[in-house]
Amino acid sequence: MSKPQIIPFDRNAPLAPWEDFPEGEIVSGTRKHNGITLFEDKARGLTAGVWEQGANESRWMDYPVNEFMTVLEGEVVIVEKDRTVSIKAGESFIIPKGLHCRWTQPGHVRKFFVIFEDASGLKNEGPLRTIKIDPAVTLEPSTPPAAAMLLSPVPVQHAHDYFADVTGQLNIGVWDTTGYHRKLIDFPRHELMCLLEGSVEFEDDKGVTQRFTAGDTFFVPMGTPNSWKSEGYLRKIFVIFQPSQ
Repeated sequence: MSKPQIIPFDRNAPLAPWEDFPEGEIVSGTRKHNGITLFEDKARGLTAGVWEQGANESRWMDYPVNEFMTVLEGEVVIVEKDRTVSIKAGESFIIPKGLHCRWTQPGHVRKFFVIFEDASGLKNEGPLRTIKIDPAVTLEPSTPPAAAMLLSPVPVQHAHDYFADVTGQLNIGVWDTTGYHRKLIDFPRHELMCLLEGSVEFEDDKGVTQRFTAGDTFFVPMGTPNSWKSEGYLRKIFVIFQPSQ
């Protein structure tokens, strides 16, 4: 069986119609929506891809999944019990599973998404809120890769964690690093990366390279063979899924 490969996310990817939302879920506007699944780990409830829908307003609900999103076009307004949160094109946000809210959008919206449908039956600890990610958030020192994994000096790295789900498998935040070169490994987790600054080059076990720069979003499935090489400062939003088993 061939090993997985890095998946670039194309904001202009052609989408196909998905099954309409149930009539009872939408208060006004369209129930039709389109999407494409670019990655799926069905056994663990993890999916990622691109989605779009026209103007609509949902009923009040307890949000059924943990979801990270980057809005590509349009505006999403999440109505909570005591506030509203607006997320516009170019911004990223998180809705934790169980948040009591209404999803509203005044017009067409297209987004990248990562969804974790947690089947554990556990509940995220409250109070739950819509979480907007600030790309310029202040970061704290984090542990760099071990020297034995590197073909360069050990880098200096920092991170800020915005969200961890109740199972501890899904972690979302912002991370930065000075340049470094890591040896070829089979990637130990699933991770969506949204590059904010800098660039990185990956090389697989067949010598094929992929290069990503600021503004790019891509998904690295667990088990993907790759080396990492970044020449200068790099900053990214990360969505990590580290299976518990």
